[in-house]
Amino acid sequence: ILRDTQTAEVWSAGAAPLSHRQTCAAVFSEHQATLTACTASLATTTEIVVSAEDDAEARRVTLTNTGRRPRVIEVTSYVELALAPQAADLAHPAFSKMFVVTDYMPELGVLIATRRTRAAAEPEVWAAHIAVVEGSEAAPMQHETDRARFVGRGRSLADPAMLAAPLSGTTGTVLDPIFAIRRCLTIPPGASARVTFW
Repeated sequence: ILRDTQTAEVWSAGAAPLSHRQTCAAVFSEHQATLTACTASLATTTEIVVSAEDDAEARRVTLTNTGRRPRVIEVTSYVELALAPQAADLAHPAFSKMFVVTDYMPELGVLIATRRTRAAAEPEVWAAHIAVVEGSEAAPMQHETDRARFVGRGRSLADPAMLAAPLSGTTGTVLDPIFAIRRCLTIPPGASARVTFW
């Protein structure tokens, strides 16, 4: 989810979850998917790559300012966590998510999560989420791991509560765990900036 801090305009890197007036396109190839969203003065390109060797995914968001004024754009990721086999998550999603614990490692700028084991023979499962910025930042990184705080009561991902509010930094055992990282980029006229979410 992207937000212009000066105009409060919001849009998605693709066609969902936010509806917007930008021109959107998607191109799928063997090695990656590329999503683009364009306005009159800002182009957003998202390249999605899944590693063939490791359990990793990268989403590189490139913002290109074609306008005449500097832009300050907040880029916020959002990932729902289960850390369980898909069948177990589909059968009992609320129960499955109760065993996930999240934490933030400030020295690395990474969110981590693990699933508490219920039996000694059960293997440990871990996940991590990090955002790497290429460009100038206008504000410190923010993070969130509680879906209820991010979305808000009676709201949806099309209009989440945390879209225009600071992320709370909540970690630990939450009822519905997510990974969300926000980076705020300054993009001079005619320049580009990137943030890669791993």
